[in-house]
Amino acid sequence: MKKILFICHGNICRSPMAEFVLKDMVKKEGKEAEFFIASAATSREEIGNPPHPGTRRILSQHGIDTKGKQATQLTRADYDKYDLLIGMDHYNIRNMERITGGDPEGKIHLLLSFAGEDKDIADPWYTNKFDATYRDVVKGCKSLLEKI
Repeated sequence: MKKILFICHGNICRSPMAEFVLKDMVKKEGKEAEFFIASAATSREEIGNPPHPGTRRILSQHGIDTKGKQATQLTRADYDKYDLLIGMDHYNIRNMERITGGDPEGKIHLLLSFAGEDKDIADPWYTNKFDATYRDVVKGCKSLLEKI
């Protein structure tokens, strides 16, 4: 089973979007039993909160439900638990490495790196462009799924 953890700053916009997009993709391919997919935050400020209304809206438009999701924080133990820890931007990557104590096994990646891009996924908390974030998340998740 491949265990994947998506990470962003608050775990209410980008990382839950990626979590549920990838869950939807593997479900449509009939590969749900092959994956464990989750998401977390590098910060504590949103812990316990549901995904942002903009994230829920854009996912709902694509038939994806986030029911039951609450923001959680990345821990050092997550490094050992997951095969891949995928950040949404370079700032997330730095914080992920700080929290996990480094990346000796090469598990930490930028989502769009799977699409061959060294590009951040813009945080819609600031941009309010949930459609653009969704497009980048889908691109990254499709590329990730093709590579694993």
